[in-house]
Amino acid sequence: MAKTVLIVDDSEAIREVVNYTLSQEGFDVLVGVDGEDALKYLDGRTIDIVITDLHMPNLDGLGLIRKIREIDEYKHIPILFLTTESQTEKKMEAKEAGATGWIIKPFVPAKLLSAISRVLR
Repeated sequence: MAKTVLIVDDSEAIREVVNYTLSQEGFDVLVGVDGEDALKYLDGRTIDIVITDLHMPNLDGLGLIRKIREIDEYKHIPILFLTTESQTEKKMEAKEAGATGWIIKPFVPAKLLSAISRVLR
């Protein structure tokens, strides 16, 4: 059974590249244009991993992570940050919010797939 990934990014180009990369590897992909939009998918359906940007309108990545961690069904799923930020302070803030890992943009598809395979159970 295919694993389901929720991608959340306000950049259409990033969403397309990540969606294509993961679809080619057999993942089922859900796409949110920002944190607020992504919340519609947190309705009890199975989501195996979330990949989210940090800087987005309406609800940023940190806010989204905090909301995900408040929902019992999603409290323990892996969440990867996919962002241009590389500051230690931001990484610590993300980790405190509940992020599992961090991928810096621009990313190499192989590194993204490697990070996903490391955190998926």
